[in-house]
Amino acid sequence: MKRSPLSHQLSTFMAYLARQKAEGAEILPSLNDISAELGISVASLREELQVARALGLVEVKPRTGIKCLPYQFAPAVTTSLAFAVSVDPQSFKQFSDLRNHIETSYWYQAVSSLTAEDIEVLQQTIQAAHQKLQSEPIQIPQTEHRQLHLTIYRRLENEFVLGILETYWDIYEAVGLSVYEDRKYLEHVWQYHQQMVDALARHDFLAGYQALIAHMDLLFQRDKQLTNLPFE
Repeated sequence: MKRSPLSHQLSTFMAYLARQKAEGAEILPSLNDISAELGISVASLREELQVARALGLVEVKPRTGIKCLPYQFAPAVTTSLAFAVSVDPQSFKQFSDLRNHIETSYWYQAVSSLTAEDIEVLQQTIQAAHQKLQSEPIQIPQTEHRQLHLTIYRRLENEFVLGILETYWDIYEAVGLSVYEDRKYLEHVWQYHQQMVDALARHDFLAGYQALIAHMDLLFQRDKQLTNLPFE
C-alpha cells in the first residue's frame, strides 16, 4: 500500500494506526495479523506499540486487545515538557509564558461559550478556595486553581489548546509550585480570580480579561521559585 507524504513522518505502525482510525476502527487486529499485513516483525511492532501507548493513542488489555483511543494532544506535550524540565528547570518558565499567551489570546472565544452551569462551577470553586485559604493551618487551593482555569477554557473545541493548558497544570504541580504557602500572595491571586468570575457572571468579558491580565502579572513574582527546582 502506497503511503501518503504525511505518513512518512510516522513509524510504520503509527501510519497504520492513523489509517485504521480514519476508517473508524475501534479494535485493531492482533500483532501477528498486523505483522503479516505490514511485513515487519512482531518485535518491531511491540516497540512501536509502546510509543503509541505512551502518546495515549491506544490501550492494550488482555481480553479486548489493542483498542483505539480518542486523540489527545496532552500526553505527547506532557512527556516532552517533563523531559525538558528534567534537563533544565528553567524550561518551565518558557512554557508558562506560552500558556499565558494562549489563555489571553483565547479568552473571548472561551468565555463566550460558557454556560450557566459552568459559571456556577466557577463560583463554587471560588468558595472552596476561600475556605482553604481561611483555614488554620492554611490549605493550598491547588485543585481549585487548576479547575478554575481549565473550566474557563473547557468549551473550546481545540484539542491542541486544551492539551497545552492541561500539561501546564500537570507540570506545575510536578515542579513544586503548588506548595507555595505565602498567604498574602495566594489571597491576592484569588482576589483576581474572584474578579474574573464575577465579571463572567455579569457577562462583562472585558473586565474579566483585565482581571486575567492583572492576575498573570503576579506570575512574575514567582520567577525565583523556578530557579534550581528539582524535577520529581
